[in-house]
Amino acid sequence: MNRFGTMKYLSLLLTPVILFLSACSDNQSNSGSGETSAVKKRNLRLVSLQNTATPIVGEQIVWLADSINEMAAGSLQIKVYDPDKLVGAMEVLDAVSSGKVEAGYSSSGFWMGKIPAAPLFCSVPFGPDTAEYLSWFYYGNGMKLYQEMYDTHNFNVKVLLCGIIPPESSGWFANEIKSLDDLQGLKMRFFGLGGDIMKKYGVAVRLLPPGEIYPALEKGVIDATEFSMPSIDEQLGFYKIAKYNYFPGWHQQSSTFELLINKDVWNSLATSQQAIIENAGRANIIKGIAIGEGSQGPAMKRNVDRGVHQINWSPEIIEQFRETWHEVVAEKVEEDPFFKKVWEDLSAFRAEYKEWSSRAYTR
Repeated sequence: MNRFGTMKYLSLLLTPVILFLSACSDNQSNSGSGETSAVKKRNLRLVSLQNTATPIVGEQIVWLADSINEMAAGSLQIKVYDPDKLVGAMEVLDAVSSGKVEAGYSSSGFWMGKIPAAPLFCSVPFGPDTAEYLSWFYYGNGMKLYQEMYDTHNFNVKVLLCGIIPPESSGWFANEIKSLDDLQGLKMRFFGLGGDIMKKYGVAVRLLPPGEIYPALEKGVIDATEFSMPSIDEQLGFYKIAKYNYFPGWHQQSSTFELLINKDVWNSLATSQQAIIENAGRANIIKGIAIGEGSQGPAMKRNVDRGVHQINWSPEIIEQFRETWHEVVAEKVEEDPFFKKVWEDLSAFRAEYKEWSSRAYTR
């Protein structure tokens, strides 16, 4: 998979960000003409699956809310609630769909128990990097299929992308993993479709929300975990318990974050309010990419000073993971028609994209 510079990301999202700035400018310039006052003022409660203190993955919903509140100039106000303040972390989707709250922040992979195809819109093992993934969402059929997924499973939500991060590491372990046999019997927190791969190697996989991971690791409820990038993982303290951090993050080459808004609420918003939310989300994506890419080197140096062993999986093990992923995909396609529909669309997009990426970039 190619690794690209920040300019590629910026150029991909440049047009939406211009619209974002334009919306802000228009709102401010019209504030004296009475247009803003004519728009019904709305207050939205937004519940987050991530703790807002968690670097990047939690912080970015605060960035988004602050941007929307500033741009809306009083016509729209979003208040963010941490997990368990209004609803539990794993209740976000149901709470928004039912109208218990107006909006939510999460990652679709957490809903794989309800919707088999949901992880395909969050992160894909051996899948697209950040730029390619965004291309599929915005210039392929990604967003159309994403909304269709929630509609066909009777969730009354409007879904928008509001964040994305670059690759993760692929796990923190107490002991060195010298072969895949060493995974047998481990209890491990693992996210999304990568967890189905780990199960094939005898791992007892648990999908824990972020706030529950460290306590589970500390108490021995789990033996190992993956969560995110080094600069995020260090804030959760995994290095204090598990000293072996493995790369690359084959299971999550990029990861998205979703803004869910109750569909009735969304449809009742003014067009200008919807535009502010949409374009604020796209601008938020750029911020997350830049911080995500820029903060990993220093974090990895700090981990070395803490005695962390940063190890790359051997090419042979990576290839075994890849072959097992093909097995998992074949099973998922057979089990769920919508998973098949999304997988085939994403695969076709990637095949065309490869014609470009394999020739255009030097690395």
